[in-house]
Amino acid sequence: MLARLGARLRGQPGDVNVILPFDEVVAALGRVGERHLGLAVIELDSVVGTVERAGEFDRALPSDLHPVPSQVRADRRRRASGPVVCPIDVYRVGDAHFVKDGHHRVAVARARGRRLIEASVTEILTQAGAGTDLRVTDLPVKSHERLLWERVPLPTEDRRRLRLREPGDYGLLAEGVEAWGFRRMQAEGILLDRPTVARRWLAEEYDPVVAMLGEAGLIPDPHWETEAYLRLAAERYQLLRTHAWDAAVVAALRQRRS
Repeated sequence: MLARLGARLRGQPGDVNVILPFDEVVAALGRVGERHLGLAVIELDSVVGTVERAGEFDRALPSDLHPVPSQVRADRRRRASGPVVCPIDVYRVGDAHFVKDGHHRVAVARARGRRLIEASVTEILTQAGAGTDLRVTDLPVKSHERLLWERVPLPTEDRRRLRLREPGDYGLLAEGVEAWGFRRMQAEGILLDRPTVARRWLAEEYDPVVAMLGEAGLIPDPHWETEAYLRLAAERYQLLRTHAWDAAVVAALRQRRS
């Protein structure tokens, strides 16, 4: 209750402290494989989800606080007698970790003010990435993002640049990339696979257009350059009925936005 109240007073979203359910997150992101990484020291702040016990915990401590004092006392006794506390067992999805075993060890470590904890880590590979700031309300957007990467298979390092807030915009962007690839294949008389279309679209269409729009002052927030590209690309076609980019297109767009 105090965590929710604190988040509200800080103006944070209502679900900022809601622990993430592993199965729902992986389903939204699109699981493609897994690999065991072994023992590692991870940051406690990166532990934001649980595999099976979402109803019992939030992101900080168990929702039922009664077990915590006894767990703290037991932890102190173990430390005093010498044995090393067993590592927790987690799944890693992007930058986030989900507890499979060791929920109370995480709670005790946080109660003691620790920043790090030892864990046995299994990495889950997904189509869409996840950060430690992921929230339950982000999952619909992530599900649409996953579909974009299935249709536009860019390398992981390039995917971070394409950010959209509206779920439906990911489908519009995918359709735009596919249409661009179709026009290139018609113009060149060759057949291109999806990875090649994705790489060429980014290098030959997206990067030059974003640079041009930035120089013209048509990207209000660089963090959301993809939204500016998508919106202005649609306006470009409505204004001039062309998919080309030149000075006339930029001038018309600037006049339209002013």
